[in-house]
Amino acid sequence: MAGATALRGAEGKSGWKAWRRAKVKMLGLGTLKLLAKLYGRQTLVPDQPFIPNRYFPFVAELEANWPAIRAEVEAILKNRDAIPHLDKISPDQARIAHSQKWKAFFLWGMGDELTGNTAQCPQTAALLRKVPGLRSAWFSILAPRYKIKPHRGITKGVLRSHLGLIVPRDWKRCRMWVDDEMVRWREGRCFVFDDARTHRVFNNTDEERVILLFDFDRPMRWPASALNRMAIGLLKRTAYYRDARKNSKRHERGLQPAAARDQSIADAMQRIAD
Repeated sequence: MAGATALRGAEGKSGWKAWRRAKVKMLGLGTLKLLAKLYGRQTLVPDQPFIPNRYFPFVAELEANWPAIRAEVEAILKNRDAIPHLDKISPDQARIAHSQKWKAFFLWGMGDELTGNTAQCPQTAALLRKVPGLRSAWFSILAPRYKIKPHRGITKGVLRSHLGLIVPRDWKRCRMWVDDEMVRWREGRCFVFDDARTHRVFNNTDEERVILLFDFDRPMRWPASALNRMAIGLLKRTAYYRDARKNSKRHERGLQPAAARDQSIADAMQRIAD
């Protein structure tokens, strides 16, 4: 990622902080590129754009319970004005999430559960807790007539899965490319892909698209698996994660009753103390 892009993600920061953040980000991305070569050699699943579901036993249970997950997100969408836009949660996503067309209701971020939000969708949360190495999860809400520019995830050590929940009736016009392979969402269907590969999204319909999106550790042999955990631990110390977590907690508090809000703050403080 170019330095200019990194600086755009730091909009609103002081000049020094923006410069420092950009340099740290570029150094980190360079390190992750080197690790990606090792991960590709040590992976226990195919190193390709889309990985068959048979490698991930938990996918079948998510698909079997998709109506319950959809019912929970439909309840959340009744208060859609309170759901933040993705670029408000993570400033680093401003390049691909703009015009207030992409909303995100976060459940997990870098392994940390947002308990106030997961309390609103207990069945979804219970299913996600069964995903080995779960890192992040959220309901991704994409507006009609919107496209997400080509982009890549920051690490090959994490795989990404999408579960279709509310898919436009004209589903053939709502699609994603990963490298040169295309996929279309279908309600109740899940797929897993390599988020570190270039991908882009088009919703060329007049209806909203809602999915459950979640990230989890790529199954790998040692020492790649250990290095991946270490790299993600270091990533959590950067502004890339801290800003997103701070903003997620702020929006989470705004969506909760006072008692639940206080409890989530206490839980967060306890995690930090631990």
